[in-house]
Amino acid sequence: MSRLHPRYPKCVEALCLFDKNRVVPVTFDVDVTSHDVHIQFIYFRYDTCADRILGGMNMEHIYNGTVASSSNELAVEADGLVKIFGDNRAVDGVSLNVPAGSIYGVLGPNGAGKTTTIRMLATLLRADGGSARIFGHDVVKEAQIVRQLIGVTGQYASVDESLSATENLVIFSRLLGLSRTEAKRRAEDLLEEFSLTDAAKRPLKNFSGGMRRRLDLAASLIAQPPLIFLDEPTTGLDPRTRNQMWDTIRRLVKSGSTVLLTTQYLQEADELADRIAVIDRGKVVAEGTVDELKTSIGSSSLHLNIQHPQDIHIARQTVERVLNVKSSVITEAGKITAPMADADRITDLLIALREKGIPLSELSVQKPTLDEVFLTITGEGINENNDSSMQSMKEEARV
Repeated sequence: MSRLHPRYPKCVEALCLFDKNRVVPVTFDVDVTSHDVHIQFIYFRYDTCADRILGGMNMEHIYNGTVASSSNELAVEADGLVKIFGDNRAVDGVSLNVPAGSIYGVLGPNGAGKTTTIRMLATLLRADGGSARIFGHDVVKEAQIVRQLIGVTGQYASVDESLSATENLVIFSRLLGLSRTEAKRRAEDLLEEFSLTDAAKRPLKNFSGGMRRRLDLAASLIAQPPLIFLDEPTTGLDPRTRNQMWDTIRRLVKSGSTVLLTTQYLQEADELADRIAVIDRGKVVAEGTVDELKTSIGSSSLHLNIQHPQDIHIARQTVERVLNVKSSVITEAGKITAPMADADRITDLLIALREKGIPLSELSVQKPTLDEVFLTITGEGINENNDSSMQSMKEEARV
């Protein structure tokens, strides 16, 4: 009845309980006072054909032979992570708690420290301070176990461009311990999942950037790991492919995985994430659900379109003076956006703008966006230095 797998020397005993998902609980202890068997460590997916453990999840406990969900399980616990490169404190005391079975978004501009944080959590980079645990396992002291529990898709493709899509996935599958038959079947399933079947035999050097990105994500899902790090997974993808990727991420979580993704796409965080951490200059400056973050800056936001673009700067100063808030501007479009805590102040603002001789072409009050949340918290928009990129995302969202 007991079984010890050589790849996991710390497992004192393992109990093989096969069901339709071929899940094997590993390591248990006995509470001698209550005579309960308490499964408290890792659940491994077991491939009966290849006779190998493929991945794991620390999602449930078993008491007296019955299974009960662990609703307060944390997939990631990071406490005060610090990483310094020369004089640059790239990550400065980042703390995160990611519930198992959720999508957790890390939002921030380029250079905020998102990728560095992911690399420390994934055992690819040693932290200079702080600590982190993955499903209860220390990323430094138990790095080998942590690596069995995670999948990582970075910003740059790790596939071999001289090989076909099928060959790449088969090689990755074999490296992860799958048999030839299982590797081929898994490659076919993933190619279909990511709409790459028609290009399966084509060399990657003939792939578009979006196709390479999809294949790279597919490779990270071969072992169906319980925790998946996605570092800006939809960068460079067209709107249709981006939506397909979002659907895939949602399916992963429904099947029991946890996803931690970094993004600078505001719509992506809004669409996917159960909770969001906003990172700026290496620090977590806000954390919560999308609704909590939006509510934190007020119930609504003011949008003004200035009729004459040359009036934009005086209009912005007037808005900030009358409403006593910080605003954001798209100069070319003549648009000003500001949080609106008190709708009664609109009358005062309109009077002040008329006194300055500034005509408006449009005025509206809307619910705040994540961009406005970021602006209010940090004092600058997430894409303030790249208005064209933000405009492109908005146009793509309407396609």
